[in-house]
Amino acid sequence: MFTQDMIASFNELETSLYNYISQNADKVAYMRIRELADETHVSTATILRFCRKINCEGFSEFKVKLKMHLEGNKKTVLKGSQHSVMEFFERTLKGDIEENIRDAANLVVQADSVIFIGIGSSGILAEYGARYLSSLGKFSMYIKDPHFPIHSKLRYNSVTIALSVSGENSFTVTHLNQLKQEDSKIISITNHKHSTIAKISDINIPYYVTEEWYEGANITTQVPVIYILESMAREMYKLNR
Repeated sequence: MFTQDMIASFNELETSLYNYISQNADKVAYMRIRELADETHVSTATILRFCRKINCEGFSEFKVKLKMHLEGNKKTVLKGSQHSVMEFFERTLKGDIEENIRDAANLVVQADSVIFIGIGSSGILAEYGARYLSSLGKFSMYIKDPHFPIHSKLRYNSVTIALSVSGENSFTVTHLNQLKQEDSKIISITNHKHSTIAKISDINIPYYVTEEWYEGANITTQVPVIYILESMAREMYKLNR
């Protein structure tokens, strides 16, 4: 609700008002302007000036926005991990995921090197995937910087494996586009097949679980991604033998 630019524009009184609201948002949402003025020891004029700085015409509009903000930040009731895993198996394993994994493994076997990309929790799993494939004999590396110099010998006959829950992360899309222009084959692992990353991939492996968010952070289970990465690596190992 409060942006960095808004906070930077506050004077000393407005900053103290901001601190009080941040710590007592549930209470402030139902206070009258005079009650808030008494609690924070500022004038009603200061409160109205504060409201205008955060793009509200008055205190009433501010309270409406504050209530909407609080409603959006209600604590999430997290599903049990067993529920998420069962959802994955029920929705996905009835489809053609195993065939997609075999096709991806075939592509990896034919490549000289494998490049993993992803950010956030997907980046952590991308690093894990690179380590796992390398442990089974396929040279793999995780790159999180789109400007990281990759020697032409590594780009030649390479496969890029992109991980993204939404499949719409602009950073990953940009990075993927650069690698695609260098003729790297693209395998993506996303939550559904209708995303941008899925559409620009040579092979997409979707896993279809319900996305979960908590205070703006995507906490969707990553168990399906681990299953897909390990299955792909083991299939690659069998093909090599």
